[in-house]
Amino acid sequence: MSGTELLSDQGLRIDGRKPNELRRIRCSLGIFAQADGSAYLEQGNTKVLAAVYGPHEIRGSKSKALHDKAFVNCQYSTATFSMGERKRRPRGDRKSTEMSTHLEETFAAAIRTELYPRSQIDIFVEVLQADGGNYTTCVNAAMMALVDAGVPLKDTVVSCTASLVKDMPLVDVNHVEQSGGSPELVVSILPHSGEIVYMSLTQRFHIDHLSKVLDTAIKGCKDIGAILKEIMKGHLTKLDTSLQAS
Repeated sequence: MSGTELLSDQGLRIDGRKPNELRRIRCSLGIFAQADGSAYLEQGNTKVLAAVYGPHEIRGSKSKALHDKAFVNCQYSTATFSMGERKRRPRGDRKSTEMSTHLEETFAAAIRTELYPRSQIDIFVEVLQADGGNYTTCVNAAMMALVDAGVPLKDTVVSCTASLVKDMPLVDVNHVEQSGGSPELVVSILPHSGEIVYMSLTQRFHIDHLSKVLDTAIKGCKDIGAILKEIMKGHLTKLDTSLQAS
């Protein structure tokens, strides 16, 4: 799909959003009783489940144990029904392994791992429906699950994508925009410090455009962070009300 089709003459995207407009975000916390923390998050039509277990003793090979901090284990997978075409290898394929590694790097920078030496924190994410921004939605869902689990964080971590169509930066791209051939930037940040903990490009931007696309992605992260913060507050208020009632 060409850039002309992705952005109308009125400056609206194919799904009716403005270039700087996020997809609708919905999130529920504490959905799995057996997990230490869990979250279900929708970012547009991309839907992700996240569960956190730990900190707990190292499971499996003791060689994973780190004497001065916790080992962060992440597993990314996509449901076979998550896309129009059924996937034959939803877990353990090369892409899933790469995504898992990126998630581990991202959350190792956000979690206060030094508080739990020789222990392990497991983060499991599964994409139930894929419509662009799968990685960023997984980061945001996993962060909410960590909050639900009460895992100490140096800072929350928030992720967002940005692209460029007809010289116009687009925030939080969907699958159609992602498939349009334009470069896509993925950014994860620690909002309070502004530190970028993960960044990737599907292809190169011209140097004249990179700065404005990066600024768009970072602003998207901050806007998503503000939305998730309100969701966290609402969840904590419900918990407090429930405890008082009991």
